[in-house]
Amino acid sequence: MNAITIILVLIVGVVVTHWFSRALGGRIALPLVQIAAGAAIGLTTSFGVKLEPEMFFVLFLPPLLFLDGWRVPKQDLQDNAVTILALAFGLVFLTVLGVGLLLNLMIPAMPLPVCFALAAVLSPTDVVAATAMVTNVPIPRRVLRILEGEALFNDASGLVCLRLAVTVAMTGTFPIWSSIADLVWAAAGGIAIGLAFSRMISLAKMWIARRIGEDTSSQILISLLTPYGAYLLADAVHGSPVLAAVAAGIMMSRIELSAQTLAVTRIRRNAVWETLQFALNGSIFLLLGEQLPGIVARLHASSVESGHAGLGWLAMYVLAVSVALAVLRFGWVWVSITIWLRRHAEQAGGRRKPDWRLTLAMSTAGVRGAVTLAGALSLPLALPDGAPFPSRDLAILIAAGVILVSLLLANASLPSLLRGVSMPLEPHPDQQERDARIEAAKAAIAALARAGAVDGGAKGDSLAAVAQVADYYQHRLAQLQPEAQALTPAGTLHEEERLHVVGLTAERAAIVNLARGHRITADLAHKLLREIDLAEEAFQTAADG
Repeated sequence: MNAITIILVLIVGVVVTHWFSRALGGRIALPLVQIAAGAAIGLTTSFGVKLEPEMFFVLFLPPLLFLDGWRVPKQDLQDNAVTILALAFGLVFLTVLGVGLLLNLMIPAMPLPVCFALAAVLSPTDVVAATAMVTNVPIPRRVLRILEGEALFNDASGLVCLRLAVTVAMTGTFPIWSSIADLVWAAAGGIAIGLAFSRMISLAKMWIARRIGEDTSSQILISLLTPYGAYLLADAVHGSPVLAAVAAGIMMSRIELSAQTLAVTRIRRNAVWETLQFALNGSIFLLLGEQLPGIVARLHASSVESGHAGLGWLAMYVLAVSVALAVLRFGWVWVSITIWLRRHAEQAGGRRKPDWRLTLAMSTAGVRGAVTLAGALSLPLALPDGAPFPSRDLAILIAAGVILVSLLLANASLPSLLRGVSMPLEPHPDQQERDARIEAAKAAIAALARAGAVDGGAKGDSLAAVAQVADYYQHRLAQLQPEAQALTPAGTLHEEERLHVVGLTAERAAIVNLARGHRITADLAHKLLREIDLAEEAFQTAADG
């Protein structure tokens, strides 16, 4: 089947499964619906997509990782850095060791390096799938941020462990010092390349825009190409391409706060990225489901290879690994929360034991997804001497089974576990948002006063327009601050629209200054800037018309 047909089928499948999931009222999570639809396509048609892991990584991962890095709140990353890094690195290494040894104990025919490779494949979590399971249940903010931060980095740590395990399986040796050096370079090099590349591209865009003007379409295309450039450049120098894409997104978020691009560019770019994210996430799960019939078709050969023929034995392997993953994660999360509570006893209100529902919810939310399947499919076909790579089909089958079990478990349990649960010291950003809106409104009123001083001598209706627009901001202040007083409205419509743009420009500058001074979080700044962009575009269009 040619590439165009595959793309069209995937896009149609994404739309139809989304409609179907909404029609079900969210009772079955969208990823499960898409996996089932993909499996149906694989069973009933000759769709037959040959999923090349390297191509999969290059096509799907860079934009999704870039977008995650771009949108994840940086202040929340800093506030939860210890927990996130412990999950993304400490838990990954524990998972590789514990699950690898368990696999070797259950399946002696599977060489130990291959067991560790499979365990590394199973270590990354999929926060997109996890959040899709709880679309109808409010998820505590800190839980979501920790899961997002963990998923940003554990893809990289898991894939690095996979690469090391495959190297040992292929060569039969484990050069410890060179492996450690490679690990350090992969992490540091990937992050540095991502930050530098994104910064360089942004500076180039701003330099060109200052000289020939800003073109919205080209700006959007450049933003789409940036994650691919960072990913491929890091991969070329053996850095971590995953971390490079994430770092590029984080840098782009920081640059975004400078607000040097046009409002219309930011609005249209956000729409393009949201559509791309929707299409890519859906396509990933459709492809995952489409691969399942072929994997199951190799069931008999995998059973014989393990030394225990029969579906029951393979089901036991999948369940045992799934239980091991859940137990390791539960224990790690429980210990992490316990340590936090003891270090912050006063802030935690004297609580010394973790909430078991919270711990169980964070454990269940560690679902596996497309990266796990792609990692399993990336295992080599043959050893250097031409012999088949040992237990490859069995590893792929176990990985696919664990993905399904984790998704089904999360879909069944997360909504009830998260209902009514809260994190210790759950932040309440309402006051911060109110203060930021007050600051922005005051900045707008000051800018309007300056505009009135400049324009007032030219014609009388300018002063009336200033009063009208200032009245709008005074009314906003009156809602935010009871002591604020409103002005009497008057003015002309066209001049009001122009002055609204003046006020919004001042609002934007105030929000940017608050964010740069760390007085508000980055996600709140992006939320307010998006509101300002939408309002400015509406007033600018009216003023130009």
